[in-house]
Amino acid sequence: MGVVNVTPDSFSDGGHWFDTAAAVKRGLSLVADGADLVDVGGESTRPGASRVDEDEELRRVIPVVRGLAAEGVPVSVDTMRAAVARQAVEAGAVLINDVSGGLADPAMIPAVADCGVPFVLMHWRGFSHDMNSRAVYGDDVVTDVVAELQDRIDAALTAGIAAERLVVDPGLGFAKQARHDLALVAGLADLHALGRPVLIGGSRKRFLGHVLAGPDGTPRPARARDAATAALSAIAAHEGAWAVRVHDVRATADAVRVARALTRPQ
Repeated sequence: MGVVNVTPDSFSDGGHWFDTAAAVKRGLSLVADGADLVDVGGESTRPGASRVDEDEELRRVIPVVRGLAAEGVPVSVDTMRAAVARQAVEAGAVLINDVSGGLADPAMIPAVADCGVPFVLMHWRGFSHDMNSRAVYGDDVVTDVVAELQDRIDAALTAGIAAERLVVDPGLGFAKQARHDLALVAGLADLHALGRPVLIGGSRKRFLGHVLAGPDGTPRPARARDAATAALSAIAAHEGAWAVRVHDVRATADAVRVARALTRPQ
């Protein structure tokens, strides 16, 4: 899953693809590099980010979704708003990726049930402006995250979304400290126990910056974390992840091919 951020303020590439034509071109480039799906989002969810209003999100996202779909690209829409999800599907999106797992907008899960497309439920505890304060877990973050994801699965099933349309995402970097993110990657087997495909979205995240910190403890900048992202992607693929969501597709596609070769010898 390649990332196209149609935003001025995303943490690693905000502003690069803010223009519709540039965003569509970027999406096509990601496909050429090996992306199976292009995830288009119009709202930054970096820690501390402020929300944009619905009209602005629609203005950013829908033309890009329509443009990529017209080129035959499988597109997912990264949104927490039901209205944006509905219009994106009408414009050609084939998957809804909600980082709030349907919690931010009560209309989202009913909208997904109506749209009939796959739905990514991410582990989420609150909006970006205060999510760092919510990174409090019991003895085992994996146990807590699995339990909270199960609640979201149950809510989706109750609303009439078929189980086979659900994908789960542990929400790396969302209301989590670096040690929590690493524990969740190491605990992928427990996430698989939910019985749904698992999406891993660790690309360029803060925890990788901390892993790569220099001798003085300064984290590696976001755009210098692509090699670490490829390593993470290879691990996730080897552990059976359904997909990885990344900014630099080519390096990750190569890493995933190596992981696949280990599990499916030629």
